[in-house]
Amino acid sequence: MVKQSFLFVVLAGLMVSSCSVSKSARTQRNLFSGSWTLDNISYENNSGNFKATIFNDAEDICFEGSDWFFRDNNSTGRYTISQSTLCQGGDRFFRWSVVEPSQNYSSQLQFKFIDEKRKDISGGLGYRLNISSINEQSMTLRSNVSVDGEPVTIVYQFSKK
Repeated sequence: MVKQSFLFVVLAGLMVSSCSVSKSARTQRNLFSGSWTLDNISYENNSGNFKATIFNDAEDICFEGSDWFFRDNNSTGRYTISQSTLCQGGDRFFRWSVVEPSQNYSSQLQFKFIDEKRKDISGGLGYRLNISSINEQSMTLRSNVSVDGEPVTIVYQFSKK
């Protein structure tokens, strides 16, 4: 009986430690928590005028001024696009997390779309944005895409509300 109890405690400890999040990721999650405004979307590493559909949802211009909310206690959030002649307004809900850095990338924000009842509506597909910087007042995220075979970096600049 003692051996079984000891084995259970060891296995439980391994499970908890394998699911734990690093201090860096916890800090970043805490910084995400709350309301943000996406102030600007710009493009780097290529020249020209770009018009992009962001997150397979709306044109880039629709996202400028959008409101974003991240809830860290249940990893859900939403962004709200204002209705206009170019933009389908409304709330979009998502589940999010911070992905630990590796040799190939810095920390990343990862999210996928869900409905109001927190059910996956994206078939398990999602998005990852590199976290360039984040603090209590501002956040910069980047995503690398390809345009006509050439690399382009989309830069998202947020301010905390």
